[in-house]
Amino acid sequence: MKHSPWGRDGLYPTVRMRRYRKSEAIRDLVAETEVRPDDLIYPIFVREDGKTHEIPSMPGQRYHSVETAVETVRELLDLGLRAFILFGIPREKDPEGRVAADPEGIVQRTVRALKEEYGDDIVVVTDVCLCQYTTHGHCGLVDEDTGKVLNDPTLEVLAEVALSHAEAGADIVAPSDMMDGRVKVIREALESEGFDDVLIMSYAAKYHSAFYGPFRDAADSAPEFGDRSTYQMDPRCFRQAIRELELDAEEGADILMIKPAMPYLDVVREARRRFDHPIAAYQVSGEYAMIKAAAEAGYVDYRTAVLESLTCIKRAGADLILTYFAPEVVRWLKS
Repeated sequence: MKHSPWGRDGLYPTVRMRRYRKSEAIRDLVAETEVRPDDLIYPIFVREDGKTHEIPSMPGQRYHSVETAVETVRELLDLGLRAFILFGIPREKDPEGRVAADPEGIVQRTVRALKEEYGDDIVVVTDVCLCQYTTHGHCGLVDEDTGKVLNDPTLEVLAEVALSHAEAGADIVAPSDMMDGRVKVIREALESEGFDDVLIMSYAAKYHSAFYGPFRDAADSAPEFGDRSTYQMDPRCFRQAIRELELDAEEGADILMIKPAMPYLDVVREARRRFDHPIAAYQVSGEYAMIKAAAEAGYVDYRTAVLESLTCIKRAGADLILTYFAPEVVRWLKS
């Protein structure tokens, strides 16, 4: 009688699961999950003032000018990394964040420079949000009298921002604001101007998380008052995340993202089960900083921890992973 190694009839000593682990070659042969360079999207911070120093809250990450962004992408493209998401840090801000839609803004200029240099050899993703561009630091327009973040008036501005990125040559626009209906409005704006081939990667289930701290410091995007709990998702909710994913899919999103990644692997898993869309997960700045700090203190092995964390995100069902570890990972995978 044959015994399946995975069935209930498999009994020791007929079934020995350690056979699958007896050597590195066998472990590689039967491995179920593999992280590849093509799975990774690398975030790049570009500053309008051209400063290129290291980001204090995110050791190992740097601010870029347009020129250094182009140089960095060249180095990483040679290693096999082909997808990049841009976050802009402007010189000036305004209450409505309309500077984000400036055709000569830092993101738009960087997109043009990258596409002129590398064309379709790379994928350029742009973050579509207002928090870095508003004087108050919120992701939408704010009622001056009540302090309420206004949903519907924000949609027009987000559509203008996304359209300006598409006009500059972005392959994918990624709204991260968590306003209701923004995917539909952005899709309609892109279609009406002939950008029907620009993808939307929606931050569909973006949680109100403590793990964004280093990014907000790096991007100078922390809100001046209150917090973002009225528009980002409550960490206690799972079913709401599925509804958010469903709505964005129905409105025309091409890729669905969960953010942060590691604390919400249950949502990643369910998204993979329910949707045929590519699923993205963002390994956010706090996740990055924690591993960096633990490795620096000698509590974990750096390379092992990084690869394990990414493998877990991929195993949960993410097709794409946005991660600050991408440059190091592609070098490790190539070595």
